[in-house]
Amino acid sequence: MKNSMLLGILGGLGPMSTVYFCELLTAHTKALADSDHIDMIVSSRASTPDRTAFILGKSDRDPLPVMIDEADRLVKAGADLIVIPCNTAHYFYNGLQAACKVPILNIIRETAEHLRLNGVQTFGLLATEGTVQSNAYPAVCAPLGLTCITPTEEEQKIISDIIYGQIKQNRPVDRNAFLRVTNALRERGCEKLVLGCTELSLLKKEGLNPAIFVDSLEVLAYQTIRACHKTPIGFSSDFDVWNREVHA
Repeated sequence: MKNSMLLGILGGLGPMSTVYFCELLTAHTKALADSDHIDMIVSSRASTPDRTAFILGKSDRDPLPVMIDEADRLVKAGADLIVIPCNTAHYFYNGLQAACKVPILNIIRETAEHLRLNGVQTFGLLATEGTVQSNAYPAVCAPLGLTCITPTEEEQKIISDIIYGQIKQNRPVDRNAFLRVTNALRERGCEKLVLGCTELSLLKKEGLNPAIFVDSLEVLAYQTIRACHKTPIGFSSDFDVWNREVHA
C-alpha cells in the first residue's frame, strides 16, 4: 500500500454507526493539523437491503449486489482501502472482496485477533440475529482457540429489539434489559463481551465498562488508522498489545 492512502467507507449499515465510525477515526488519529488526518470518502447507502432479513431467509433481497456497486464506486473514486462498519455485512465479505480490486479490512477477523492478543479464551457475542445465526464469529475465532458464547433465544430477542426497535429507531435504550443479558453471559463464564453489532457501539460511546466490553467498531477504527499509515491515540490499554506484537 502506498504512503498516502485514500480510505473508502462502505457505510449506511446503519447510518448512525457510520457517522460514529468517522468520529472515532478523527478523534483517535494523531494530528497537529487537518492535513494529518485520513483522507476518506464515505458511501452511506442506507437503502441497502437488510442483511439479517436476507441471512435468515425472511427476505429475498440480496444486499451483496448493492454492496458490490458501492465498493466499485469507492474504488473508481480512488479508494485504496475499504472498510465496512457493520458486522452483519461481513456475511458477504468473501463475495465482496472477490469482486473488489482493493483490500477490505475484516472487522470480525480484527476483533478476533484483538481478543487473542489480550489472552481472552471465552467471550460473549452481542450481535444481530443474522450475525449469530451465520456463525461468523465462531468460524473465525475457533481456529484461534477462542470460545464464543451466544445469548439464549430469549436473550437474543432482547438484543435484537435493542438494535432494531430502539437504536435504529432513535428511541431510548432499555439499559436494564441490556444489562440482564450481559450479566447472564458473564455468569456463564465470559471473560469479555464483544459488541458485535456497530449499532451497539453507540452504547459504548455512552459509557460501558471497557474492562468488560470489547467494541468491534473501536477495533476496526484502530486497525484502519494503522492501515492508513497514521498513529492511533487515545485508545484503552487493551490496544497496547498490537504495538507489542509489531515490535516482538
